[in-house]
Amino acid sequence: MFTFSPLGQRRLARFKANRRGWWSLWLFIGLCGLCLCGELIANDKPLVIRYQGNLYYPTLHTYQETDFGGELPFEPDYSSQYVRDLIKAKAGWMLFAPIPFSYDTVNYDLAQPAPSPPSRQNWLGTDDQARDVLARALYGARISILFALLLTLISTVIGVFAGAIQGYYGGLVDLLGQRLLEIWSGLPVLYLLIILSGFVAPSFWWLLGIMALFSWLALVDVVRAEFLRGRSLEYVKAARALGLTDGALMRRHILPNAMTSTLTYLPFILTGAISTLTALDFLGFGMPAGTASLGELIGQAKRNLQAPWLGLTAFCALALILSLLVFIGEACRDAFDPRS
Repeated sequence: MFTFSPLGQRRLARFKANRRGWWSLWLFIGLCGLCLCGELIANDKPLVIRYQGNLYYPTLHTYQETDFGGELPFEPDYSSQYVRDLIKAKAGWMLFAPIPFSYDTVNYDLAQPAPSPPSRQNWLGTDDQARDVLARALYGARISILFALLLTLISTVIGVFAGAIQGYYGGLVDLLGQRLLEIWSGLPVLYLLIILSGFVAPSFWWLLGIMALFSWLALVDVVRAEFLRGRSLEYVKAARALGLTDGALMRRHILPNAMTSTLTYLPFILTGAISTLTALDFLGFGMPAGTASLGELIGQAKRNLQAPWLGLTAFCALALILSLLVFIGEACRDAFDPRS
């Protein structure tokens, strides 16, 4: 069974003492779980179909209309009355998600022209292409959160490695590393992304790779300072005198102390990643066209000022995610504060 050290228990107690950060952590975990289960919440395909005594799962497998007594060898439109009648004819039934629309489902049965206001059918209305706003916000939040988590993971690995090498060895290695960082950090990231998008079709992994080239810079100075301080401590000198290798010294004795300050930066890297992706999508240089995105939803709100539900939905989603991450970051900062 995993147990925290006495120091870890005190930090956890300080984190819990910050009620706002503690509850924000659980709300963010619940939001992540909700977004990851998006297909079970918003989907234009039934979750379960019972037909002729057998169970079918269209969200997991692709079926043809002929499997349900139809005539065409293509995937059926489960929302059509024809398919519903085919299944009911054999005493079957279909169980749909609470929101019977996916992020790319076009609602052809609108009572008003798109973008239509919130209704019983579309709880938060539709966008200018007659797609459900709530479904697109749910899938867009999932993309933003997953993108930010992956980018933070990559940035942490690269930033900690670069800062550790500079801080531990110092001298010429540190000098050259600092000059390289000054040059690299001076490059305009947003403009580079916009320019490169004119040569390469943007995608999730392409944007992740480009942004990972620059996002790790935020951690280097923190880790470097910790390693510069830690390499001169008495227990590190004693371990070196006993023959411990440089890699073992950095990994066992200095890195745990360096990660204390590094962890407090991670929530803010997450917020920066989400904000950057949203800005790129808003400008049209982010995810491919048609992808569910909060930035694209903001762009639609700008083009359709007569539909305030578009901007309000995007604003509330971004405000909720970013506020939770900031509150978590503040609680982490207080918990790992050495003065406490």
